[in-house]
Amino acid sequence: MNSDDVSVKIFKALGHPIRLKIVKFLLAGPLCVCVLHRSFDYSQANLSQHLKILREAGILKREKIGIEMHYSVQLKGIETLLDAMDMTTAEYFNTLDF
Repeated sequence: MNSDDVSVKIFKALGHPIRLKIVKFLLAGPLCVCVLHRSFDYSQANLSQHLKILREAGILKREKIGIEMHYSVQLKGIETLLDAMDMTTAEYFNTLDF
Protein backbone atom coordinates (compact mmCIF):
# COMPACT_ATOMS: atom_id res chain seq x y z
CA MET A 1 0.00 0.00 0.00
CA ASN A 2 1.45 3.36 -1.02
CA SER A 3 0.70 6.87 0.23
CA ASP A 4 -1.97 7.48 -2.43
CA ASP A 5 -3.78 4.31 -1.34
CA VAL A 6 -3.70 5.48 2.28
CA SER A 7 -4.99 8.93 1.29
CA VAL A 8 -7.88 7.39 -0.63
CA LYS A 9 -8.71 5.11 2.31
CA ILE A 10 -8.82 8.10 4.68
CA PHE A 11 -10.94 10.21 2.33
CA LYS A 12 -13.33 7.31 1.72
CA ALA A 13 -13.76 6.82 5.46
CA LEU A 14 -14.46 10.54 5.92
CA GLY A 15 -16.74 10.56 2.87
CA HIS A 16 -19.85 9.55 4.78
CA PRO A 17 -21.77 12.26 6.69
CA ILE A 18 -22.13 10.14 9.83
CA ARG A 19 -18.44 9.28 9.96
CA LEU A 20 -17.45 12.89 9.36
CA LYS A 21 -19.68 13.97 12.26
CA ILE A 22 -18.22 11.27 14.52
CA VAL A 23 -14.65 12.39 13.81
CA LYS A 24 -15.49 16.06 14.34
CA PHE A 25 -17.22 15.13 17.61
CA LEU A 26 -14.18 13.16 18.81
CA LEU A 27 -11.76 16.00 18.07
CA ALA A 28 -12.78 17.42 21.45
CA GLY A 29 -11.32 14.33 23.14
CA PRO A 30 -11.85 10.63 23.81
CA LEU A 31 -15.37 9.45 24.53
CA CYS A 32 -17.05 6.26 25.60
CA VAL A 33 -19.06 4.54 22.89
CA CYS A 34 -22.09 4.89 25.16
CA VAL A 35 -21.75 8.69 24.98
CA LEU A 36 -21.41 8.51 21.20
CA HIS A 37 -24.52 6.35 21.02
CA ARG A 38 -26.52 8.89 23.06
CA SER A 39 -25.15 11.80 21.02
CA PHE A 40 -26.05 10.36 17.62
CA ASP A 41 -29.48 9.16 16.59
CA TYR A 42 -28.30 5.90 15.05
CA SER A 43 -28.68 2.29 16.10
CA GLN A 44 -25.81 0.78 18.04
CA ALA A 45 -25.10 -1.59 15.14
CA ASN A 46 -24.97 1.30 12.66
CA LEU A 47 -22.70 3.34 14.89
CA SER A 48 -20.42 0.34 15.49
CA GLN A 49 -20.07 -0.21 11.74
CA HIS A 50 -19.07 3.41 11.17
CA LEU A 51 -16.58 3.30 14.05
CA LYS A 52 -15.07 0.13 12.58
CA ILE A 53 -14.54 1.79 9.20
CA LEU A 54 -12.87 4.79 10.87
CA ARG A 55 -10.63 2.46 12.90
CA GLU A 56 -9.67 0.41 9.86
CA ALA A 57 -8.72 3.63 8.05
CA GLY A 58 -6.43 4.46 10.97
CA ILE A 59 -8.36 7.60 11.87
CA LEU A 60 -9.66 6.40 15.24
CA LYS A 61 -8.29 4.20 17.96
CA ARG A 62 -10.14 2.52 20.78
CA GLU A 63 -9.20 1.65 24.31
CA LYS A 64 -11.06 -0.47 26.79
CA ILE A 65 -11.35 1.24 30.16
CA GLY A 66 -13.06 -1.05 32.65
CA ILE A 67 -16.12 -2.31 30.84
CA GLU A 68 -16.34 0.73 28.56
CA MET A 69 -14.84 1.17 25.10
CA HIS A 70 -13.43 4.65 24.51
CA TYR A 71 -12.70 6.10 21.08
CA SER A 72 -10.33 8.90 20.16
CA VAL A 73 -8.77 10.43 17.06
CA GLN A 74 -5.50 8.67 16.33
CA LEU A 75 -4.28 10.79 13.41
CA LYS A 76 -3.65 14.28 14.71
CA GLY A 77 -3.39 15.61 11.14
CA ILE A 78 -7.11 14.91 10.70
CA GLU A 79 -7.95 18.15 12.50
CA THR A 80 -5.83 20.11 10.02
CA LEU A 81 -7.40 18.20 7.13
CA LEU A 82 -10.92 18.95 8.38
CA ASP A 83 -10.05 22.64 8.89
CA ALA A 84 -8.81 22.77 5.29
CA MET A 85 -11.98 21.06 4.14
CA ASP A 86 -14.13 23.60 6.01
CA MET A 87 -12.22 26.45 4.35
CA THR A 88 -12.62 24.77 0.95
CA THR A 89 -16.35 24.31 1.55
CA ALA A 90 -16.71 27.98 2.47
CA GLU A 91 -14.79 28.92 -0.66
CA TYR A 92 -17.06 26.70 -2.74
CA PHE A 93 -20.19 28.38 -1.38
CA ASN A 94 -18.68 31.79 -2.07
CA THR A 95 -18.37 30.89 -5.77
CA LEU A 96 -22.06 30.05 -6.12
CA ASP A 97 -24.50 32.56 -7.52
CA PHE A 98 -27.69 32.63 -5.49
